[in-house]
Amino acid sequence: MSIQSAINKELFTPRDERMLVAVEVSRRKRKRMSFLPTGAGGDYATFICVSVTNTRPHQLLITKVKQFGGSSSFTKRTQWTVEKLRQVNGINPNKDCPEFDLVFDGAVDQWVASSSAEKCLFIQILYHACKTYWEGKGGSLGKVGRQRSQSAPLEVGAGPSVPSPVPASRTLQSRRKSYVPPRQTEFINCQPKLTAEACTMNLVLFRCKVFMIRMKNRMVASKSRSPARGQQGERVTGSTLGNVVHRMNVALGERGDKLSHAEDKTVELMHKTHQFADTAHKLALKYSK
Repeated sequence: MSIQSAINKELFTPRDERMLVAVEVSRRKRKRMSFLPTGAGGDYATFICVSVTNTRPHQLLITKVKQFGGSSSFTKRTQWTVEKLRQVNGINPNKDCPEFDLVFDGAVDQWVASSSAEKCLFIQILYHACKTYWEGKGGSLGKVGRQRSQSAPLEVGAGPSVPSPVPASRTLQSRRKSYVPPRQTEFINCQPKLTAEACTMNLVLFRCKVFMIRMKNRMVASKSRSPARGQQGERVTGSTLGNVVHRMNVALGERGDKLSHAEDKTVELMHKTHQFADTAHKLALKYSK
């Protein structure tokens, strides 16, 4: 079981939440307390997780999770709602880098992901989760407004006690004017491939890169833990690792080629569709005279 699956099973599933993505991070600027000796906090790993509740209305949450050295369990440290996430800073919009910042109400966290691919995957999923969440918020507000307008009294009478639809509509308009929409999360210094609409291909590529990096790190870690078995055993292990990495690189390249070919076909079909529409329009104009 992967670390992400273990975190989801231990912390989020019992609370009726579903984890969307998790990234292992470390601070760019380590916080030190003057009254504690160096290293008093012990060794630990930090994960930033994005999750959504299964119950309606759905809530989008960002959670800081820690795993202390020598322990297989995870501890939930801090959790924010997406309304408190003011800004996501990708640091460099021109190239892949593992650094990113999360700006909350009254707090700024500066992180370094374990790899650039993991950071890109995290920001891409977080961006689309925020977009879906805020679009759902806007849609629910429109539904509430329509329900209120439909429930306004429509009776007409001569007596003074009969309600009139005019005050109801004015009340609805005043409520709409007094409503201040929440400030949405701002994404700055992020590469266009992370916040573009048609980014399914990039998402697949990032997932493949992350999987390859994790497999490589796992094999290197298992090799360092295993005792030395002579020069021949080391040579076999090194060749096996090289073969696995080579096969994964080839598979990743083939997947990228197929996705690029599919994208080219889509563009070609769109071009032919536009040509067909232009021809049909010209024929319609010709025979309408």
